[in-house]
Amino acid sequence: MGKVNWWLWTKMLVAGGGVVWGGPALVRYLQPTDEELFQKYNPELQKRSLERRYEREKEFDDFVVKLKEQAKSDKPIWILQAEEEKANAANTVRQQKLAESLRLAEEVKARREAMRKEAGLPVESGKQGK
Repeated sequence: MGKVNWWLWTKMLVAGGGVVWGGPALVRYLQPTDEELFQKYNPELQKRSLERRYEREKEFDDFVVKLKEQAKSDKPIWILQAEEEKANAANTVRQQKLAESLRLAEEVKARREAMRKEAGLPVESGKQGK
């Protein structure tokens, strides 16, 4: 083995330390805080942001609660989330079908009442008693 060049090693350690510690320090120094960004918004955006803050915080809290519940399971979280999305989609489809059937029932009722009016028959009040 040859002679160790201590000056080279010193320069490399200083340069490496500058990159490893100096880079993130520079980013932290240059990156604006949330308050600084908020102050740069125009007044309308500031108002809208303040109005939606509670809603966003609630959504985030709900997400964290769901994530904690899913973490208790033995299944991977991404599988549980996919199953939950399928269940929500099925519920949404079910609700849409229910709303569509209610709308159709109302249309049928309105047509029936219109036909009764045209025929001169009394219009039903909505409740049928037996």
